[in-house]
Amino acid sequence: MKTRNNKITTLDLFAGCGGLTEGFEMADCFETIACVEWEKSARDTLANRLRSKWGYENAEDRVLRFDVQRTRELLEGWGDDPEYGSGRGLSNLIEKQGKGVDLVVGGPPCQAYSIAGRIRDENGMENDYRNFLFETYIKLVAHYRPRAIVFENVPGMLSARPGGVAIIERVRESFKEVGYSLINDIGRHAVLDASEYGVPQNRKRLILFGIRNDSFEGDPQELLEDFYSRILPSFKVKKKMTVAEAILDLPKLVPNQNQKERAKFSHLPKSTDTLNHKPRFHSERDIRIFQELALDGMRRERKYKKIDDLKELYTKVTGKVSNVHKYYVLEPQKQSNTIVSHLHKDGLRHIHPDPEQGRSITVREAARLQSFSDDFKFLGSTGDQYKMVGNAVPPRFAKAIADSVAFFFANNPVQQESPVVSPWKISLQI
Repeated sequence: MKTRNNKITTLDLFAGCGGLTEGFEMADCFETIACVEWEKSARDTLANRLRSKWGYENAEDRVLRFDVQRTRELLEGWGDDPEYGSGRGLSNLIEKQGKGVDLVVGGPPCQAYSIAGRIRDENGMENDYRNFLFETYIKLVAHYRPRAIVFENVPGMLSARPGGVAIIERVRESFKEVGYSLINDIGRHAVLDASEYGVPQNRKRLILFGIRNDSFEGDPQELLEDFYSRILPSFKVKKKMTVAEAILDLPKLVPNQNQKERAKFSHLPKSTDTLNHKPRFHSERDIRIFQELALDGMRRERKYKKIDDLKELYTKVTGKVSNVHKYYVLEPQKQSNTIVSHLHKDGLRHIHPDPEQGRSITVREAARLQSFSDDFKFLGSTGDQYKMVGNAVPPRFAKAIADSVAFFFANNPVQQESPVVSPWKISLQI
């Protein structure tokens, strides 16, 4: 392996604030050689984490902020760009470190593949450019030729058919063209539930583990079958974590009774010693609704048990009509519903279960439900923080994947590398 200090080198694409990277760093078998992310707050959060938690002195250099679709510039460097400044590029960064890339991880933005996104968009997201960001991922895989890849996305990718062609088959064929194998029956093997790996949340994700055909000894399909059927399941937890275990020990934030202060602070205390644990502002109307719904969740005979009841309530208090019910109270003894980036718009689908608090969840509570540790500091505006938490891969889930990949690498002999330059690297049109 092209590693130093016996660590597997990773390149994280579409890195966000670093949920995947966090899990791979937690596994302690990997070195983050570079990350690419285009949103500033997420990029700054990841660079800060690599420096402050994981000890990368040159973290600012390792986390590139740039548009991955501009692939040639990303590789070779770019000039004074009005959005991204200037940068020397991935190739310079990686070559300067004197090592190659063993593993590429990441996943293109998932909104274009999500069923919810397709329902909201009048064209079913058929024309969304994000449908094809996987092509950039594969271009970079073909360029660096890592031994393996980890590609994360939503299960909706399995049914997405922009232009009438199944996206998952395009992905499979594209990887095949550049010399990589994915498991044959993706739908049966590759949809995983994060709650089974210690995340207090019902979150299903598509995890594609792929291997370069000339990397490991043995038949690729047999190796992949072993990875999904034996290795990954061995890292499942014995007992799922609940919402109560995840967030109910955090400092309480209760409605502010001081009418003069209410215009600025709907809840008290205004701040706590816990990072990113500050509630968004809520109107008195919403506080009453949240309290009523939280109380209703504790009743034997619930008033708002059906989805139609919640839709009717939403229309009654807002005068608006929604195709989906907007209100959802977290259930303490169960796992949370999926934490999503929509939290940056409102928290109606993630109401705190304590009636006394009458609010939606904070960034820190969302982060805990995503399994981020309390010392993980999210930068940027509150909206930016909610968005990056919702978009992230849960670190505890990522660690299980990382542990599985590390086990796979350690227990499968590598083939001797061919001295011939890869034909895919030569022919690739970047």
